[in-house]
Amino acid sequence: MSSRPTALWLSVSPALQRFNRPLISQLSQHHGVALWEYQQTPDEPIGLDVAFVLLHDYLKQLEQPLHLIGHGTSGWLGMMYAQHYPERVKSLTLLSVGANLSVDWQSHYYAMFKTLPCDRHTILTQMVNSLFGHQCPFKSQLLTYVLEQDLLSSPSPHTLVEQVSIIPQLISVPLFIAGSQDDMVISNYQLNAWKPWLKSGDILWQCAEGRHFFHCTNFELVGEKITNFWQSLAKEIGNNKQVVVTQKGSV
Repeated sequence: MSSRPTALWLSVSPALQRFNRPLISQLSQHHGVALWEYQQTPDEPIGLDVAFVLLHDYLKQLEQPLHLIGHGTSGWLGMMYAQHYPERVKSLTLLSVGANLSVDWQSHYYAMFKTLPCDRHTILTQMVNSLFGHQCPFKSQLLTYVLEQDLLSSPSPHTLVEQVSIIPQLISVPLFIAGSQDDMVISNYQLNAWKPWLKSGDILWQCAEGRHFFHCTNFELVGEKITNFWQSLAKEIGNNKQVVVTQKGSV
C-alpha cells in the first residue's frame, strides 16, 4: 500500500462507519486509502454545508487530486464537491446513491413514520429487516441501535416535517456508480435514472444482492470493481500521454 493516499473515503455518518470498514480494508491492500470523517454537533444546522467547507479545507492542502468514495449521504457530499472543485477530484465513486441525491434510509424512515401508527423503535426494527434482511433478535436489536444513533448524529437533511429532493448536475470527473438489485432505499429506478448523466467511460453497475449496504457484505467483489475502474482511468491517462509525446516527436 502506498504511504501517500490516492483515494479518500468520505464519511458523514459515524454510526454507519462499521459497514464501510471491510471495503476500506480491501482497497487499502493495494491502494493508499485515507478516511475523512465528519460528525455533526448538536448545535450545527442540519445539512452538508459545514462538512463541505471542512472537506475543502482538507483537500486544498494536497498536491494531487484524489479518488473520492462515499456511501449514501457521504456520496452526496462527494458529488457536491466534484461539482464545485472538479480539479481536485480524480474520480468519484458513489455507493447506494440514487439520481435523487438526497434519498437515503432516513427519508424512507420518515415516510413510514408519517403513514404507520407506530413508535420510533418499532419502525426502526422494521427498517432493519428492510435494510439488512431478517436478523436474529440480538443482531436486530444492535442494528436498531445503530440506526437510531445515525438519526441523531448524521447531517441527513430529512425531518418528519420535510423530505428534500436534489437532482444532480453534469460533472466532468469520471463516475463509478454502484448499487444492489435488492436495495429498497435506492431502487432500480433510482439507480437507472443516472443514465442521462453518464459520460463516456463512466460506469453504472448493480450487485446481484446485498441490499443498501451491499458494499459491506460483498466487499471483495465491490473492491475489485472499483480497482478495475481506477486502473482503466490510469491506463487512459497513460495512453493520452503517449499520444501527446508521439505528436510532439512528429512535428
